[in-house]
Amino acid sequence: MRKIVRLEDLLEELLELEDLREEWKVKHKLGDVIAICMFATLARCDDLKEVYYWATACEEVLREFLELPNGIPGYDTIRRVLALVEPAILNQFLQKWNEMLVNGESEKLRKILAIDGKTQRGNATENQKPNHIVSAVDENGICYGQEVVEEKSNEIKAIPKLINRLNLKDHIITIDAMGTQTAIAEQIHEKHADYVLGLKGNQGTLHDDVRLYFSDEDLRKRCKYTSTKEKARGGVETREYWVTEDIKWLPQIKDWSGLKSVGVAALLI
Repeated sequence: MRKIVRLEDLLEELLELEDLREEWKVKHKLGDVIAICMFATLARCDDLKEVYYWATACEEVLREFLELPNGIPGYDTIRRVLALVEPAILNQFLQKWNEMLVNGESEKLRKILAIDGKTQRGNATENQKPNHIVSAVDENGICYGQEVVEEKSNEIKAIPKLINRLNLKDHIITIDAMGTQTAIAEQIHEKHADYVLGLKGNQGTLHDDVRLYFSDEDLRKRCKYTSTKEKARGGVETREYWVTEDIKWLPQIKDWSGLKSVGVAALLI
């Protein structure tokens, strides 16, 4: 197998694999099946049923890379097809896949994953509270993993478990203020990902220091700036954003692993 440096090269090589199945029985391409399994490793799917459910949810995105002439194969089909491929060949492709990601091609698969908690309405009973689910969802609304907790206050325990289960390499993780903890920031950084964490009063002096910095008009002029306008029920909402990478002044910088910048968002009324 030749050296793979691009995602396109790997997918092309998958298409060249010899397919031993009877052609008239084939509905799903061998290369597509293997590629689905490799993509599923990014979502840490543990078995072929999880691969199938994940691929079904992500079909629109997968079609950007694969042909999928008859949609997503069922997990029984995935199992039968993989059984036809020699383990050594599968291992070679997985090795090439991992090398490709490490070498920077993963930028094409880079995603913003929002980790957030939602309460499931309608499943509460007289003796049971409604489920509260912490999910990792990308910008297309595709869920990459979930943790069920008893109530919102337990999110802080569920977030590290969810992060630990996911392959976050090169992704950007966003979490609201409840998950803004030094241990969580360190965990994300150790997974070779970046983070955007909400900052409120739960971090005490850090929040005060950042707010004081951006309240200085002269300091704001040195920051990167942008603004947005969006339609809302009450009309048009305008937001302004300031970000600075000059954070040497921040006393808590040593406590936040991988911290590169701080910023503020302001809603104009």
